[in-house]
Amino acid sequence: MRNTLLLLILSILFMHNVKSQDFELNDFYTYNPEIEHRVDQIFQSLSEEAKVAQMIVTSAGELGKPEKTVLKLAQENKIGGVVFLKGTIENHKRIIDSLNAINKSLNQLPLLYSIDAEPSLYNGRLKGTAPLMNTIDIKTNVQADSIARIINKTLLEIGFRQNFAPVVDISPQNEAIKNRSFGDDKLKVISLSKQFINTTQDQGIIATAKHFPGHGLVKGDTHKNSVYIDGALQELDVYPPLIEAGVLSIMMAHITINNNEMYNTNGLPSSCSRNIVTGLLKEKLGFKGLVITDALNIMKAVTIIDNAPLVASKAGNDMLLMPQDETHTINSILAEMLKDDNYKQQIYQSVKKIIRLKLALGLLQANN
Repeated sequence: MRNTLLLLILSILFMHNVKSQDFELNDFYTYNPEIEHRVDQIFQSLSEEAKVAQMIVTSAGELGKPEKTVLKLAQENKIGGVVFLKGTIENHKRIIDSLNAINKSLNQLPLLYSIDAEPSLYNGRLKGTAPLMNTIDIKTNVQADSIARIINKTLLEIGFRQNFAPVVDISPQNEAIKNRSFGDDKLKVISLSKQFINTTQDQGIIATAKHFPGHGLVKGDTHKNSVYIDGALQELDVYPPLIEAGVLSIMMAHITINNNEMYNTNGLPSSCSRNIVTGLLKEKLGFKGLVITDALNIMKAVTIIDNAPLVASKAGNDMLLMPQDETHTINSILAEMLKDDNYKQQIYQSVKKIIRLKLALGLLQANN
């Protein structure tokens, strides 16, 4: 009897320890019954609107939405994350602190803060930081590791847990990519990208490979107009090794694909094509991480599409970056969910994926 009681006490203590454990970022791809339980528990606690809001990433900073607008979106629980554009470290941190205070006071899920802290854009996004070499000048894995560590230290101090980097496009010649690429040697791009990703994620920040399925070997800039891949997807080979290495996030390019029998996008940008987002990236390449669009508010290649955020969500994107109207986007998705149960289940999977990442980052420990 005494032994039975002892075993029961030890069992209770063990279960208490399991329930109170902190998860790590590398737990995202690992099956863990406790994570599954926590994800479902949190998911079920949310209203339908709050679930969809997890997919919405608004913008802040000097080139983002006005601070009052961002704070109001947080108060209304209409966003799941915020990308910070140009600004100072002090101002970014002040806004993050304000947003965290709102979420805590309203007992809402914490936001995921992201930034384009590529080596080439780092000093522009974080004004006043010490100069870094451009991505194109990184030649060795040691340099990639060192630069990633410098970036990570700053991001963690401010509160960023997702970096929209590295650019894994092949070639520095594209009008939009320029010096943001690791170069035009495919094997070198894979090696340096993998090192940057591993260092970033080992230090608790989500890395993002971009721009799928490849923005380096095309002409033009999707910020200005539609850009086309004509024929074969020459940069696609970069992605399988990065997926195998465990990259947690991939950003879709607003690039149209023509003259490709299997992967034509029929006039849509890749970010809005179910054939590319779901058929190619998720199903054929087996990517189970977070798929996010490129910016949906200013890039001409996608703003010409009617209700592009809804189209992008139907294509299979998990997070919608910078929609022009967050409320309209949420309402459009909710309306579509009422009409299409398969689509609703897809949205649910995206939301659970986001919750799982927030758990793996440790963001949910304080509030849930």
